[in-house]
Amino acid sequence: MPAGSEPVTLPRTWRPLGPRIAAPAFALILVAAFAALWLRFDESTKDSVNVLQKLTIFAIVGLAMALLFAMARSRVEATTEGLVVVNGYRRRTIEWAEVGTVRVPQGAPWPHLDLGDDERVSLMGIHTSDGRRAEIAVRELRAVVADHRVD
Repeated sequence: MPAGSEPVTLPRTWRPLGPRIAAPAFALILVAAFAALWLRFDESTKDSVNVLQKLTIFAIVGLAMALLFAMARSRVEATTEGLVVVNGYRRRTIEWAEVGTVRVPQGAPWPHLDLGDDERVSLMGIHTSDGRRAEIAVRELRAVVADHRVD
């Protein structure tokens, strides 16, 4: 553990700040833009849009919102049993015996966890775009991994 740092108590969860702010903002902008566009149409234009076209727009907006929500729900949880990595809608539990090294490749949007045998798990719950907050999260996660390493 780095000098002067507090030990991390478990369970501990790291979540990205940027996507948690951006997702609802973009969702609101998307819905507001489509609503404003619809309200600006004259009645003849509104009448010419059929049900299938309306459903297509709702599907596109729904898909965009689902993707935004997936990014916002990403997280990394350290528990006494291991790590729980939630990337979008995929949840993966990794026991401490499987956990390898936490790496942050130059220019990568998030760190990854080496599991050995050329297997890597992206840790989308820590976004490097969060700057100092991400640096602290990586440092804390590395300390937790070091404390629970099974050799």
